[in-house]
Order: sequence, then C-alpha cells, then structure tokens
Amino acid sequence: MSVYVVTGVSRGIGFEFLNQLSADSNALVIGLVRDKAATEKKVAAELGGRSNVHILEADLTKYASLKNAAGEAAKIVGDRGVDYLIASGAYIPMFDAFDPIGKFADKPEELDTVAAQLMQTNVTGNIHLFHLFLPLVQKGKTKKIIAITTGLADVDSTNLMEVEIGSLYAASKAALNMVVAKFNAQYKKEGILFLSISPGVVEVGQYANITPEQGQSLMKFMGTVATVAPDFKGPAAPADAVRQVKETWEKASIETGFGGAFVSHHGDKNWI
Repeated sequence: MSVYVVTGVSRGIGFEFLNQLSADSNALVIGLVRDKAATEKKVAAELGGRSNVHILEADLTKYASLKNAAGEAAKIVGDRGVDYLIASGAYIPMFDAFDPIGKFADKPEELDTVAAQLMQTNVTGNIHLFHLFLPLVQKGKTKKIIAITTGLADVDSTNLMEVEIGSLYAASKAALNMVVAKFNAQYKKEGILFLSISPGVVEVGQYANITPEQGQSLMKFMGTVATVAPDFKGPAAPADAVRQVKETWEKASIETGFGGAFVSHHGDKNWI
C-alpha cells in the first residue's frame, strides 16, 4: 500500500492527483489545502467521500501550518511513513500570465509584491514542506519527492521559442528546480529521489475569464507552440496530464539518472 501526501488538492491538477491516486483503495492519500472544509465538501461530492482520503489544513506561506500538518500526517501514517510527497500547490499570478516582462517597467510596486509572493509560496514554502515531511519520507518504502514545475522555466526552450509570457512565475519555478537539485545532492545517498516534473500545457480553467487582449497573447503563444510541435491540439485535460506525470515518476529512479532532474511529463525535455 502506497502512502501519498499531495499539496494544493483543492482544484486543478492537485485535485486530479487526489482523484487518481485515491482511486486505488489500497492507497492512503493525504491532501494539504488552505481551506479544509471546502475541499472536504468537494471530495464528498465528487469522489464519494473516499475513506482513504484525508484532508489537512496547510498553507505554503505559513510555516506553523505546515509543521502542524506534518504532525497530523505522522499520526495518520504511523510507522509506514510516506512513499510519495507531491509538491503540486503553487501561486500562479495573472499579473505576468499574458504580458512580456518589459510591460512591468512602470509597475514596480506590483512587481515587487507578486515576486515576493511567488518566492514565498513556490520556493521557500516548498523548502519548508520538504524539511518537515522528509522524516516521513525517510520511513517510507518508495522515497520519492516530486515537485510539479513548468516547461516555462526551461531556458533553452524560452530562447528557442521566444516565450515572453509568465516571466516571474517561470523564474520562481526555475528557482524551485534548483532547490530540488540541491536536495537531491544531499539526500540521494539515502536513496531519496527528488525530481521536478512539468505536466505540460494543461487546461485548468485559467483561460476562462481572460480579456480580448490576453486572448491574443495566448493565441500567439499557442501558435508558437504549434510551430515546434505540429501535433499539438491544445491544452491537455488534467486527467491526461496527471496520468503522464504519474507514469514518469513511476519509471524514474536515482539509478537511471533522474535524481534532481527537471523533466517533462514525457520524462525528457519535450515540454509539449
């Protein structure tokens, strides 16, 4: 029986991880969210209140809440520990989602605010998460810590495709990728796999209420993607993206060179 801890399970990819992982009745899945009551209600409504699902309150920007969640998780899993820690939760701002970085030259205060929140949530928050849950992973059998990242953080593809959007978000995920590599450098000798995986371009409702101008920026980006990936048919559904990410982490190991790596849902550098 595998034991999973997943952050950010209230919606999107995080909720789909919760759905697919808990579909195995032999698995134990702990989801971390900011709004426990709302998520428990959603789980009951959409997943039938699966008995192998536990929802705990935790906020990546609040160390005390993460520490408390780690303590509660320890009580739930006991001596089994945690096999997989999935860092799926993230702050994804609309501020830079559709505009190039030069557009923010006259918005220094807002840029500072967004950048600080990105660093606190996507980087520092996950460092605390790894530190606090590492003792449970050390007790587990599989010992895999997976950070969900983005292909936007890849320097080579950014330059090749001239991707202008998502600059601050991409920078925070690039920093997270380095954090994962540093943890790998320290803990791979213990057999713990740290790995960053991008789920590709996924539709999670982020394009529902965009402006016409933002729509034009999005279409430009999608057009650029199509030039390097002619078979690209548009953003993937969360269910498909999660299945591919799971397949990648299952085949990944330290021995096969995945320790500290930054890969796509395909297990390589094909981000589409």
